[in-house]
Amino acid sequence: MPGMEQLTVAQAIEVARTLVAGSHTGTGTGSSAGSGTSTSTGSGTGTGSGSGISTGRRMLGITGPPGSGKSTLTAALAAALGESVAVVPMDGFHLAQTELKRLNRTERKGAPDTFDTAGFVAMLRRLRSADEPVVYAPLFRREIEEPIACALPVAGQVPLVIVEGNYLLLDHPDWRPVRSLLDECWFLTLDDDVRVERLVARHVAHGRHPDEALEWVLRSDEANALLVAAGRVRADRIVVL
Repeated sequence: MPGMEQLTVAQAIEVARTLVAGSHTGTGTGSSAGSGTSTSTGSGTGTGSGSGISTGRRMLGITGPPGSGKSTLTAALAAALGESVAVVPMDGFHLAQTELKRLNRTERKGAPDTFDTAGFVAMLRRLRSADEPVVYAPLFRREIEEPIACALPVAGQVPLVIVEGNYLLLDHPDWRPVRSLLDECWFLTLDDDVRVERLVARHVAHGRHPDEALEWVLRSDEANALLVAAGRVRADRIVVL
């Protein structure tokens, strides 16, 4: 969007470092365009248009359409920041296949109403408060297409939690509380042709026939991508891959 700061991956890593530093000092990074490293002082509150809750911990959201590189960016941030960061993917809150069948939503898996949104928000509140020795988050396993409970331990002393998922900025009553629990939320952008190609390859790698994979991407993933794209205006920064 006009005036919204755009970052490369290298720049995103440096801004994330300031979030970690801010968790120790009670300040955070500003979300206005420019250097991307300005800090708020005095109040000890959060950053950007986030919650303004001061717990010492910082919460960073990474969002973007399916296939835009969210996992790639979070992996780069985690590699650069080491033990200072924990990554919690939204995908762990997928409803189980049996529940999707009961609700007749199997063919729309990945749509906003195929997640345990209330459970996701509750988990974010626990992570935000940082008052437990450890919080166990679920993990989605693509090879079995199911979420696994208690697979990701997040220790209470971790200063930065990165939350990654499609619907962090979705303007819907069920999802709206997510944004208020994040200090910042970054939106990833990638050429659509490249993104679709990556999605098809991902589905093929997990057992779909190429024609079936393409049909799923164009029918399901791209419908979800339109919903995600509408949230771009509410992001603090854009990361260009």
